[in-house]
Amino acid sequence: MKKITLFCLPYAGGTAMIYGKWKDLLPPSIDVFPIELAGRGKRIYEPLYENIREAVDDTFNIIKTHLKNFHSHYAIFGHSMGGLIAYETALKIKENHFPGPSHIFFSGRGAPHVPRKQDRKIFHTLPGEEFKKEIIELGGTPKEFFDHPELMEILLPILRNDMKIAETYRYPYGDEIKPFDCDITVFIGKGEEVTADHMFGWRQHTLGVCSVHYFEGEHFFLNDEYMRILAIIRDALLHH
Repeated sequence: MKKITLFCLPYAGGTAMIYGKWKDLLPPSIDVFPIELAGRGKRIYEPLYENIREAVDDTFNIIKTHLKNFHSHYAIFGHSMGGLIAYETALKIKENHFPGPSHIFFSGRGAPHVPRKQDRKIFHTLPGEEFKKEIIELGGTPKEFFDHPELMEILLPILRNDMKIAETYRYPYGDEIKPFDCDITVFIGKGEEVTADHMFGWRQHTLGVCSVHYFEGEHFFLNDEYMRILAIIRDALLHH
């Protein structure tokens, strides 16, 4: 069977390690490639991105290098901030006239052209202790992290910077939608602060099929519901 590479982009503050177990849980025909963003994991000494554009350019180059000019079968998955990077990276691939992915998975992220609520909490500008408290409430970061000042010293600036690049993003294409040729799948937690417009707005971003799947939990449903998520990914990629 022809192999497909699944590029996985992390949420704010996340490293490539969050997708570590996926490699063993998906069939060998799906080659999981977690993308390590700058400033964390193996790339800890590299400067953090100033904005989403830098993250997209970097991700585009990683995919391009790995695929040797895209002469391969591949898909992209991104959760939250990773979903936003996945969206803009897939557009950059299209604009550079490279073959696109066969499937894109957007997780924990509403359609980019649908404005987010004005009263939505902005995290990246919160003072230190309040920021820490909100991060604990948001989930996704093990509470034990907060007992280790040396870990906090590394993690909090990364988290705050990631939140900044995600929260300052504004859809740059006006009223224009640039739909992808491939099918897309959307994952969302039932407890998330998103409207039906945010989720079903994704349908406008593909000329193919858009499937929306709801999961128990809030924003970090990814950490508890991964077996069901992987089953949907497997079916989408192997029965394409």
